[in-house]
Amino acid sequence: MGGTEARDGTDGTEAGNDAGGADGARGTHATAVGDAPAALTTPRGRRPVVAALMLGMALAAIDGTIVSTAVPQIVGDLGGFTVFSWLFSGYLLAVTVTLPVYGKLSDTFGRKPVLIAGIILFLIGSLLCAAAWNMGALIAFRVIQGLGGGALQGTVQTIAADLYPLKERPRIQAKLSTVWATSAVAGPVVGGLLAGYADWRWIFLINLPVGAIALWLVVCHLHEPARPRPKTRPRIDWAGALAVFATGTLLLTALVQGGVAWPWLSAPSLSLFAASAALAALTVVIERRAAEPIIPGWVWRRRTIASVNLALGAMGLLMVAPTVFLPTYAQSVLGLGPIAAGFVLSVMTLSWPVSAALSDRVYNRIGFRLTAIIGMSAALLILLAFPLLPHPGEPWQPALIMLLLGAALGLFQLPLIVGVQSTVGWAERGTTTASVLFCRQVGQSIGAAVFGAVANSVLAARLLDAPAPGLPDDLDAVARALEDPGALSAAATDHLRRAVDAAVDYVYIGAAGAAALALLALVVLAPRRFPVITETDSDETGGYETGGEGAVLNQTAGSESDGRPGV
Repeated sequence: MGGTEARDGTDGTEAGNDAGGADGARGTHATAVGDAPAALTTPRGRRPVVAALMLGMALAAIDGTIVSTAVPQIVGDLGGFTVFSWLFSGYLLAVTVTLPVYGKLSDTFGRKPVLIAGIILFLIGSLLCAAAWNMGALIAFRVIQGLGGGALQGTVQTIAADLYPLKERPRIQAKLSTVWATSAVAGPVVGGLLAGYADWRWIFLINLPVGAIALWLVVCHLHEPARPRPKTRPRIDWAGALAVFATGTLLLTALVQGGVAWPWLSAPSLSLFAASAALAALTVVIERRAAEPIIPGWVWRRRTIASVNLALGAMGLLMVAPTVFLPTYAQSVLGLGPIAAGFVLSVMTLSWPVSAALSDRVYNRIGFRLTAIIGMSAALLILLAFPLLPHPGEPWQPALIMLLLGAALGLFQLPLIVGVQSTVGWAERGTTTASVLFCRQVGQSIGAAVFGAVANSVLAARLLDAPAPGLPDDLDAVARALEDPGALSAAATDHLRRAVDAAVDYVYIGAAGAAALALLALVVLAPRRFPVITETDSDETGGYETGGEGAVLNQTAGSESDGRPGV
């Protein structure tokens, strides 16, 4: 490779000074390259595997949105209005807290068994949800679904990185982003149609044939090559897994329910936060003593991985603004119906995959870190532009903001995911990918709690001088009141709309603050050039030798260069 040449034509030879010295880039190369197995399948055999990955991603993605439009029918049939929010919270908790566990298991035992187990568990949960007899049972079965969803999300992303060499990864990641975007838009529509014209139970039953096809494709076409038999029997860190699960459950419960089920400064909130802090400390002690920890210390000691984790956690934080608060803004301030409000948000999902697919043309020239910095800098400016929109404004104005935001975030997220996956070898890729997704999920949970408190505090302050007494002072109640404008005077309606406008403006300002945190993590912590493990292109297939089912992926440690093609 001529000492510094990156034969894949990317910044795959980026080298940075990771914190921890030997535990940084040098440790990555020594571990990953020596243990790197052959590729999962031949290029021709990728197609059915990619189809399985897209179906698996669709299962995990659409399940977060398809239930939302059927809540009235579910509550009307099963009751339990006071706890129905746990249909979403329970699923989110299970997905988030299991991501690190599945990541470690996939590195230890292989991707295929973890993915198969995840699909089966998800389908069992779906079948049980369809048979639920009351709200408590449905919530419990949604948690089972989430346990499978955690395996789907993390393992699908990891296998995608295993299948493709560095220069081709944007293509598969763009496909997965398209699946996620399409599911976000299609989920509410499909859920509404099934709940309105069939039965809400079909929302879960339609997962069965889709999951069955994905399972068949994985079993028949995903061929993991034989790896060297380890000298010692792999040991599962069950104590660490339980500690991670318990810590995440308590923390996310405090974030999800705080300010909703009880006040933030109440005994339940304070107790949950204190207990989660104590369990977090215990988890650190357990993981330090474990021979094969679920969350290894190198995840945070290596500057590249730690900075990407923090940056994507901040991105999860800012994503709450458009996904949670924009539909309320569109309906309460602009007066749009649910479908039109959903369109204002969905335009972001149109530009995101396109930007992600084209991002390799940028980071091939300037590197992963600088590409992500440009994307998040643009996102910061776009988020700050939202409060400048006129009141009430036209629907195309926030839609344009979301279109530009999707393009900026596509330029930010995909280079970081591809880049950080490329700094580790097979034996560490599952853990690394899971840590990234875990931080993004936790960021979303923190964002929902923080920005919900911000929005409600701004509303309460703006409604102190309301022109009519007895007006609601929290966002959900205001949104419901504005759905029946005939019950309010014109002055009261206008005052409520302006209050919601101000609340959402402050949320977007807070999201801009989260964007600034992401930039800070990249500028201060991320190495200037990622210490990427380069993949030698032996032929036109991007590093895969197609002489048989056991295709070989040649990996070498990236050498130091300025990260530009052919340098």
